Amino acid sequence: MLQVRPLPAYLVQRFHGWRATTYQDNKAWYRRLAEAGQMPRAMIIACCDSRVHVTSIFGADEGEFFIHRNIAGLVPPFTPDGQLHGTSAAVEYAVSALHVAHIVVLGHSNCGGVRGCHDMCLGHAPELEMQSSFVGRWMDLLRPGFERTAQFSDGAARIEAMEKEAVVISLENLMTFPFVRMAVEQERLTLHGLWTDTGEGGLQQFDGGTQAFVPI
Repeated sequence: MLQVRPLPAYLVQRFHGWRATTYQDNKAWYRRLAEAGQMPRAMIIACCDSRVHVTSIFGADEGEFFIHRNIAGLVPPFTPDGQLHGTSAAVEYAVSALHVAHIVVLGHSNCGGVRGCHDMCLGHAPELEMQSSFVGRWMDLLRPGFERTAQFSDGAARIEAMEKEAVVISLENLMTFPFVRMAVEQERLTLHGLWTDTGEGGLQQFDGGTQAFVPI
């Protein structure tokens, strides 16, 4: 039997507060969104980490961003094998159905998924090496980033570099999707890579010319 419990009281209270204030003050806008459908300008691919508040960072309103989140905000390469691919499906829908003008890959500091990949690659996380580990197999996508950061002797510096490599690898993988590459080449879509320092409120963007992250 499916085990489902009622929503926690604090979430129920927050919903009623939102309904009585934000929704009531903007009822016409919400109804317009519901009737007209979504027309987001950009897709944001970010980490599931609860500290990464995508809409707050950019001051976005409802309907402005098509947001997809997963562990470490990674994008896998184009793999049309008939299996289950949630991130690839989201990218396909954003580009082919919603016709977004931008895809932003957003990495962040102190990423637990990236740290797990770092430890796994060093042989310090045997639980992630198990074939049954969903996190471990997902973070295999970042193994090339571990290899690219071999010059860092300091663990913390290497992990931060890997967080940024996760963004670059995702951008590279996005270009393996034929419909993404076509849209980019036809200048209907632009790709962007960002990394945010959650503690300091900083934001850096990947510069394709210098192949480095620079502060915004």
